[in-house]
Amino acid sequence: MSNSKRPQLSTADFVQGLAAGDRAVLAQAITLVESNRPSDRRAADDLLQAILPRTGKAHRIGLTGVPGVGKSTTIDQLGINLVAAGHKVAVLAVDPTSTRTGGSILGDKTRMNRLAQSAAAFIRPSPTSGTLGGVARKTRETLALCEAAGFDVVIVETVGVGQSETTVADMVDIFVVLLLAGGGDDLQGIKKGIIELADIVAINKADGDNIARATAAAAEYTGALHIFTPADAVWQPKVLTISGRDNGGLDTLWSTISAHRTCMRDTGEFEARRQRQAVGWMRALLQERLSSMAAATPALAARRSELERAVQAGTMTPPHAVDALLAAMGLSPSVTTTP
Repeated sequence: MSNSKRPQLSTADFVQGLAAGDRAVLAQAITLVESNRPSDRRAADDLLQAILPRTGKAHRIGLTGVPGVGKSTTIDQLGINLVAAGHKVAVLAVDPTSTRTGGSILGDKTRMNRLAQSAAAFIRPSPTSGTLGGVARKTRETLALCEAAGFDVVIVETVGVGQSETTVADMVDIFVVLLLAGGGDDLQGIKKGIIELADIVAINKADGDNIARATAAAAEYTGALHIFTPADAVWQPKVLTISGRDNGGLDTLWSTISAHRTCMRDTGEFEARRQRQAVGWMRALLQERLSSMAAATPALAARRSELERAVQAGTMTPPHAVDALLAAMGLSPSVTTTP
């Protein structure tokens, strides 16, 4: 019986395929970086290093909002507009993973069916796998791969279910929050932390009988944003009304995104932000790999289980347990205590 498993591409093959804009190779590369196998991780690290010169040029856009606000409809129409204008658009649509079953819906291609049919678009649904921040564990790596494949606009659609959105804001150039007028996202209901991260607030579904309510909500948010500290000192967040369904105001949304990019570049904040994000990526990987090491090494895994039981029993505090585990890993914690 022949082996139907697709052979692993070499780093050079991946780089060549990505440079050619081969979407099948891009999909394989993303699968590689999402893999937990040690050999795949090493190959993924080599690939990311090899494509580094081809990354960093895209518009990186984060977009969030509560379920039902119209994120996918808006991205679908905005993406179609951008493709028509000559852009190549990648969408990293992150589905929430069930903490009970580990499953996720991964239905974003059906929710963005028009954009998914475009040869100039690429939609990658990925599960969060329990990661906080409403983003998948390997979103940063996937974003870099999409840039290497020639996509000049990469949109990260976050879960938008109340988790901290700081993670996605720290990997994109601009953060867009979609809200509804009279849909429970009024000033007393929205989380202050998410609004403080916003570079653009867009009141969606400003169509039909809802136009007046959307306009009133936009005025209310415009006033409220002045009491918040902007995410960037050089940019005052803007409030817009849009209709993803009717393609209303999306040209203004894109021109505002472009104006933000110009402002950031002219002031030097764009490059400074990218540099901070690169260091943040490194720190996140360090934490992830230390945790993986503790789980993969039998002696450390046993020690971790022992410490978890001590914490569960109330005989040790979590900080002391973490320090004890670090000591078992040969590191130098501030306190080393054993139960």
